[in-house]
Amino acid sequence: MKSVYFDNAATTAPRPEVVEAMHAVLSEQFGNPSSTHTFGRSSKALIEGARKEIAKTLSCKPSEIIFTSGGTEADNCIIRSCVRDLGVRRIITSKIEHHAVLHAVDSMSEEYGVEVEYVALDSYGSVDYSSLESLLGLAGAKKTLVTLMHVNNEIGNLLDLQKVGRICETYGAYFHSDTVQSIGHYYLDLAQLPVHFLTAAAHKFHGPKGVGFMYIRSDCRVRSFIVGGAQERGLRAGTESIHDIVGLESAFKLAYRHLDSERSYVLSLKTAFVQGVKEHIPTAHFNGYSADLEKSTYTLVNLRIPIIGDKATMLLFHLDLHGIACSQGSACQSGSNKGSHVLNEIVTEEEKWMPSLRFSFSIFNTLEEVEYTIKVLKNFVKEV
Repeated sequence: MKSVYFDNAATTAPRPEVVEAMHAVLSEQFGNPSSTHTFGRSSKALIEGARKEIAKTLSCKPSEIIFTSGGTEADNCIIRSCVRDLGVRRIITSKIEHHAVLHAVDSMSEEYGVEVEYVALDSYGSVDYSSLESLLGLAGAKKTLVTLMHVNNEIGNLLDLQKVGRICETYGAYFHSDTVQSIGHYYLDLAQLPVHFLTAAAHKFHGPKGVGFMYIRSDCRVRSFIVGGAQERGLRAGTESIHDIVGLESAFKLAYRHLDSERSYVLSLKTAFVQGVKEHIPTAHFNGYSADLEKSTYTLVNLRIPIIGDKATMLLFHLDLHGIACSQGSACQSGSNKGSHVLNEIVTEEEKWMPSLRFSFSIFNTLEEVEYTIKVLKNFVKEV
């Protein structure tokens, strides 16, 4: 039986070079980076080297990059800090953001009485920019945070960061974007991009789990989210995980060094998958803009199969039996009987009963795997 991993939006396999770099640090660099002796200074140099590398690629200051345990912590830190430290009393977001954002926003509403507004979406799940402008126009004197993700983790829709940033500038609003699905996959020039906050997670671009970073623009004066020591320029207490940060740096450098060629390759896999579905499973439907190569990310497709009942519940199990790993909705909801909050916003009541699957691709996948998966899906639908 084949073994096909098409759940790269959930997590990616670390590159061999990343594992090698992390192993070298674990074996040789054990000093506490807060210590002033040679061992500590050596560890500190690795962390600052990684910070400078990331900042150089993203065209920002090294002091604007703060290492975290991943995207969830970064999203929570930014949203809470905007309310606590920057006086934000109104948040504009969408109902299809990652739960790391939505639950943090809900928490701010409950704890601080922050007003929450949801931007309108089109029928495919993309932000209505005129709706955003209208909501910002109603803000009055209230300091506002707009938090909208760059790449939707379930349906792959792309947000125009430049456009949203300019709208926020016009109305004096802060702009945070969850870029967990786009850092390492897209070029972002923060010297030109009007955004105040971004987030990243290494395991989404072939790095280790448990480490990421947040970008906080230097004119946004916030305090530490985790209190204790003065690590991370006083913005995140706790001894840094040196090997994880080095692994993040290695994955980040390789992602951008090979971005053009690897993006072209992964896009060819997605293109073949979309064409294969259209040819062999014509009754299937694509959720959001995931089949549109211009309006969605090149890394994933979200597919809805028009079947209901017992067979619908068996589809994911059937694929697993054939060695194919994919995701039903978002991986963060696995085991949930509530279904995808993203799909619930864009599909009809009847379509909600139909199984939707997310297939996400990486450099470690092949065209042969795409063809095999299409064949397994085709046979299942034919049997039904």
